[in-house]
Amino acid sequence: MEQRLLGRTGMLVSVLGFGGSEIGYEGISIATVTVLLNAAIDAGLNVIDTAECYVDSEELVGKAIAGRRNECYLFTKCGHPEGWGRGDWRPASILKSIERSLRRLQTDHLDLVQLHSCSLAELRQGDVLEVLQRARERGYTRFIGYSGDSQAARYAADCGQFDTLQTSVNIADQETLDRVLPIVRAKNMGVIAKRPVANVAWKTGKRPSDPYHDVYWKRLQKLKYAFLNRELNETIGIALRFTLSVPDVHTAIVGTTKPGRWQQNAALLTAGPLPQDQFEEIRARWGEVADSSWVGQI
Repeated sequence: MEQRLLGRTGMLVSVLGFGGSEIGYEGISIATVTVLLNAAIDAGLNVIDTAECYVDSEELVGKAIAGRRNECYLFTKCGHPEGWGRGDWRPASILKSIERSLRRLQTDHLDLVQLHSCSLAELRQGDVLEVLQRARERGYTRFIGYSGDSQAARYAADCGQFDTLQTSVNIADQETLDRVLPIVRAKNMGVIAKRPVANVAWKTGKRPSDPYHDVYWKRLQKLKYAFLNRELNETIGIALRFTLSVPDVHTAIVGTTKPGRWQQNAALLTAGPLPQDQFEEIRARWGEVADSSWVGQI
């Protein structure tokens, strides 16, 4: 598995990471998660990204990789201690949440703590950044980051205080390529791509019932990428390779609940970087079709 240097953090990360939302939200058993994560680590995974609001994801990860903490980087997110959509950005709440994450993940420190899509207004106020810096000073985390999109992501990059940015980058979500990544590059930040395969919104050929996937479905109906007419596994490979061919993207976080799926996704990357002409074709099509409402998806 190829590894890349995650900006100024110095962490050498696998280009394909594991996202922990599905295992929490879909109620996956500890037995399944243990098999899934340990097999992936054996195959070269060294990035696990989760969040305190992904139900019991942190506890599952902590139990599943007990004894292998030194073989991977643990990233988590804070700001929604009572569940997604119920943000609490008070400094005391954030510190308490990070302390809880440490216990759940069975570790004495995290490699990265990220603010989880907090608003531009909260970022500008400054308290959330200060409390993350305090957590770093206490040894709770080695690095601090921001997870989010659009104007808030641009501000987080431009302020120069975060080590990393986790943001949406995929064939149906390219706002950040033009508006944010040039700033990130200048600041030598690490970039973690979320939603790197656009939720495979085209998978069934029908409009998805889940609104989480619907925005990308509607965009892809207008983008009409020709390659999406190919066999499903090939289209997923092209989509993933596109994201990892974006300059300054260091690792792409993909979630799964199925043991062996991480290795299948990793195998798609053995084809190498997307050919430059195909990459430019996807970028050009986005430039032709996307309008100002096509902002990054949280």
